[in-house]
Amino acid sequence: MQNLTRLFDILDLYRGEYSQKEVAFARKENGKWQPWSAADYVRRSGAVACALLNLGLEKGDKVATISGNRPEWNVLDMGAAQAGIVHVPVYPTLSLDEQKYILRHAGVKYLFVGDRSIQAKLGELQSSTPSLEGIYSFNEVENARSWNGFVAKGEELLPEMKEKVEEIKSSIDENDLLTLIYTSGTTGTPKGVMLSHKNLMSNSKATAYKLGHGPRAMGQSHVALSFLPLCHVYERMMNYNFQINGLSVYYAESLATIARDIKEIRPHVFNTVPRLLEKVHERVMEVGKDLTGVKKWIFDEAIKFTRKFYVGIKFNPIDQLKFNFFDKVIYSKWREALGGRINYMVSGGSALQINLHQFFWMANMRVYEGYGLTETSPVIFVNDPMDDSRVKLGTVGPALDNGTETKIAEDGEILAKGPGLMMGYYKEEEMTREVIDEDGWFHTGDIGVLDEGKFLRITDRKKEIFKLKSGKYVAPQAVENILKGSHFIEQVMVVGENQKFASAIIVPAFEALEKFAAEKKLELANRQEMIQHPEIDALLRKEVRQANKKLGNNEQVKRFKLVADTWSQGTGELSQTLKLKRKVLHQKYDALIREIFSIED
Repeated sequence: MQNLTRLFDILDLYRGEYSQKEVAFARKENGKWQPWSAADYVRRSGAVACALLNLGLEKGDKVATISGNRPEWNVLDMGAAQAGIVHVPVYPTLSLDEQKYILRHAGVKYLFVGDRSIQAKLGELQSSTPSLEGIYSFNEVENARSWNGFVAKGEELLPEMKEKVEEIKSSIDENDLLTLIYTSGTTGTPKGVMLSHKNLMSNSKATAYKLGHGPRAMGQSHVALSFLPLCHVYERMMNYNFQINGLSVYYAESLATIARDIKEIRPHVFNTVPRLLEKVHERVMEVGKDLTGVKKWIFDEAIKFTRKFYVGIKFNPIDQLKFNFFDKVIYSKWREALGGRINYMVSGGSALQINLHQFFWMANMRVYEGYGLTETSPVIFVNDPMDDSRVKLGTVGPALDNGTETKIAEDGEILAKGPGLMMGYYKEEEMTREVIDEDGWFHTGDIGVLDEGKFLRITDRKKEIFKLKSGKYVAPQAVENILKGSHFIEQVMVVGENQKFASAIIVPAFEALEKFAAEKKLELANRQEMIQHPEIDALLRKEVRQANKKLGNNEQVKRFKLVADTWSQGTGELSQTLKLKRKVLHQKYDALIREIFSIED
């Protein structure tokens, strides 16, 4: 791996060790998985480098993608890297105004789009971006040039331009700018995070080594499913990780088709976020709820048994017999629901509840949590699949062993430096100085503690912790994670800054409530009627009381309001990484929040 210093060096693996690989990538087209071979990947990436240079682009110029996950995304990414051109990936789910801002701010010269749903925006994106010289589409759409024609032109030019491309590649240093990734998180105007080849490759190589070695090592015979957006640095870095190890990467059609895609391709690994694992757990629990008699008893005992799990567990003879039985009749069915071949899953974005770790690990589907930010390329801490002594459930593991340095500041903030630390924010020197201090430490904005001196446990976002009137602090994420342990709570935001106590706005798990209502023979016409019904209210109060038993006095949720909405990226309450946009939610539910705190004790 020492020779992999620039992104496009990965292609050398596809020219050599993986050259005979028939499925480097695959994507569904017209209902069938269409494979892209290693040879396709190498040839088309080279063609794209030639085609970009033929447009008159020079080293350091910017091209953008607004597209879902697909093989063409990788080909454009690698082609641009070989030509020294900076790739600016943009989420298709961003608002038109945000997309326009990013294209203008980055000075993008060419845009590549992949989703027909963006067709209506193309004219406005073109007219509002002075630097934009043209738009190409992976699919044939009006108002955009043909991607297929673009690649064909590049292939035609390959023989005469090959030497020029090689010259440019030779001139590219690992410290050169590779990509601009715009991140606004949960607040503010998008900031362009400048990442070099070294930034992303240091992270990709270190995590790829862990994936490709140890008792669960994966390589050319293994399959990865990709469904989190490649626009996000986490999925993008893992995408490079999979390529370094030669896995076949299948791109899901959409989040809505994940269950079907899993059954069809039976992946060995995928990256995920806690919410999706929570959904899997909820589905299993729903199935169990409908069982009766002996089957119900066995299911309930199997669930209880998962709570015994810890990393390195050694069963006594009785527990070994129990495990063998439960594994045969219960846990094997859970594995089959996820394709039957899962080696492990990598989870990031927010904390996964400990009982969910135990649920998956006991069924031999390991979930490894990690932590990082776009600014750190991204991984800073991660549980280590090579070494169980470097794994602690409920934490995001020890610091990544690639030269990353970390420390906890006096106020609890997590600080980091190392090869993954960004070059800075594009055109924003002052903002860069605000987060990287004079000693080179990056201030993450997250609060955490180290268990056993090395395993990081995230407490909350520094800016999201609030103080009650009593002077006591509340870390809302920690409280929210406890509340979401309830089968009947889907989403929640804890509030209470400068108030006497903490309270919450709760989105119930409506599917679970519908079953509850049916069992109780409650006649409810819609969600609004559901959240106003006394029995539903009583049920949620009971669930909140149960959660409060796990919380300190100042953290306990004294009051709450139920809402009939669902928070999503599309409706604006969640960020691209599914985190709560608290400012948006506070504005949306201002009247409800004021009502909660206006009632005298």
